[in-house]
Amino acid sequence: MTDCSPTPISLAKLRLACGNCSLHELCLPVGIGLDDVDRLDRIVKRRRPSSRGDHVFRLGDEFRAVYAIRAGSVKTYTTTEGGGEQVTGFHLPGELIGLDAIHTGTHPSSAKVLETTSLCEIPFDHLEELSAVIPSLGRQLIRIMSREIHSDDELLTLLGKKSAEERLAALLISLSNRLQQRGFSAREFHLSMSRNDIGNYLGLAVETVSRLFTRFQQLGLVTANNKHIRIERLEDLRALATGSSSCQPRG
Repeated sequence: MTDCSPTPISLAKLRLACGNCSLHELCLPVGIGLDDVDRLDRIVKRRRPSSRGDHVFRLGDEFRAVYAIRAGSVKTYTTTEGGGEQVTGFHLPGELIGLDAIHTGTHPSSAKVLETTSLCEIPFDHLEELSAVIPSLGRQLIRIMSREIHSDDELLTLLGKKSAEERLAALLISLSNRLQQRGFSAREFHLSMSRNDIGNYLGLAVETVSRLFTRFQQLGLVTANNKHIRIERLEDLRALATGSSSCQPRG
C-alpha cells in the first residue's frame, strides 16, 4: 500500500480539496490550526480506488486503522451461523468505518465495496498519538463514535417496531439526509446496494422490497428506474418513515 501523503499546502487549498471529502469532519474540527491540519494529513494514506466486491477488511482481521470513504459506498456485514451474510450498514462518502473494532482489537464485521470507491486509511495508533496533542481532534473522534452508537440504536428501533413500509421509507430518508449533509441531492440519488442487500438489512424478503418500491411509485412517493431513485414527495415519505402518516395517492 503506497503512502501518497501530499506536501504541506495552504489551509485555503486544503479546505477546498477536503470540502466534500470524507475526512472533512475529522481533519478540520473547529479551532484546528494549519500546522495541526498538516500533521494530520501526513498520517493519512490515500488508497488506490477499490472495485465492487473488494473487501476493506474482513471479520476477525486485526484492527490497525479506521477508514474514511472519500467517494463511493461500502456495506458492512456479519456472518450468520449458517454462513450467510447479515448486512449491518450502508456507508457513504463522509463516513468512517472500522470504529467498532477498537474495543476488541479485531474487526467484528466485514466491509465490502459496493461500487468503485476511494478510501483514506488512518492508522489508529498514529491517530491516538495525534489526538493527545490536538484536543479538538480527540473530541471530534468521540463525537463520530457517539454518532455511530446512535445509528446502531436507530437500526434496532427500525427493525423492531416499524412496519415493512416504514422500514423502507426510513432507509430512503436516511440516505437522503446523509447525502444532503455532504452537499449532494436530497431527492435524487443512485442506490449502490442491491434489492437483496436492502431486504437483508431491513429484515424483509427481496420480493417484499420490490413490491414496496412498486407501491411507493403508485403512491407518487418516488420514481424508481432500476437503481436510480427520485423522491417526489419528500415530506410525505418522511412522515411515513416516522409512522405519523398513512400515505395515500394524490388525486
